[in-house]
Amino acid sequence: MAETDKTPPKNGLTYADSGVDIDAGDALVDRIKPLAAATRRAGAAADLGGFGGAFDLKAAGYDDPILISGTDGVGTKLKLAIATGKVDTVGIDLVAMCVNDVLAQGAEPLFFLDYLACSKLDPSRGEAIVKGIADGCRESGCALIGGETAEMPGMYEGDDFDLAGFVVGAAERGRLLPDHDAMQEGDVLIGLASSGVHSNGFSLVRKVMEVAGLDWSDPAPFADGQTLGDVFLTPTRLYVKSCIPLIKSGLLKGLAHITGGGLVENPPRMMPDHLVATIDYDSFTLPPLFQWLESTGGIARHEMHRTFNCGIGMLLCVAADKVDAVTDALALTGETAMIVGRVDKA
Repeated sequence: MAETDKTPPKNGLTYADSGVDIDAGDALVDRIKPLAAATRRAGAAADLGGFGGAFDLKAAGYDDPILISGTDGVGTKLKLAIATGKVDTVGIDLVAMCVNDVLAQGAEPLFFLDYLACSKLDPSRGEAIVKGIADGCRESGCALIGGETAEMPGMYEGDDFDLAGFVVGAAERGRLLPDHDAMQEGDVLIGLASSGVHSNGFSLVRKVMEVAGLDWSDPAPFADGQTLGDVFLTPTRLYVKSCIPLIKSGLLKGLAHITGGGLVENPPRMMPDHLVATIDYDSFTLPPLFQWLESTGGIARHEMHRTFNCGIGMLLCVAADKVDAVTDALALTGETAMIVGRVDKA
């Protein structure tokens, strides 16, 4: 067996010889600078290129703020984006998973940072991913003030990549949610419609696809003119602009972002020990997408409820005499709101 030649090149090894392209990273930064600049808001400059991002809470209009932070990813929904080559919307998912979480604490998202890791950096694909992040930030009124791109050959293979997001929000002291002191028996639970599966349960979605012998390019039997890939890549709905005015008006007692754990495990996270959130599953119809998953995969209804959002992306706890005011305000923002339950004694 011939020995491998380990003699270094005459001109010496470079980072590019190991698979890392610094020039591609620089090119990506140049491409995404205008995307970040478009997310500017009061308190943030949204400039890229430094070692950190700054935010001025006073300029954002806060007097005595409490900061709320959150971090999340997109999960195995990324495998669908990679398989279809459609990567321009998973950035919206990334932002939504983070900002909807801090929103549930009563906080307005202020600024966002992202982390993109891959095997080989493609500036064009990277730009498409970050464009989705910038779109989500703009829709949330949140500034994209920085991030990190990591090219790691050997850690990731082929077209694989991963995303992580980090958000910081703020609320005036005394306005944080949930408000356990205000919650009481008889409060009403209002569900806000989701845009689809959002970004949870995709390992089960992929298992259903595998068992059914289907491909992402196959027509979706429950959505005319769309493929299964199109439908399942629908980005997570952002609830910031519809809910922040309600929070600032003192109309909400609690919020639950319906993510992993579905309608079974997330509502209890906003409740005090002496109260429970009772969901009336007969009060809303399972959307066609979820009906298809249930029937095609032979998934038990309880398993559906504890895995997927089942059509409800955010749950609001509201005083019974404030329901009309809340639903009227939500209708003006384009939300589909449903009364789906009530608060009972534990």
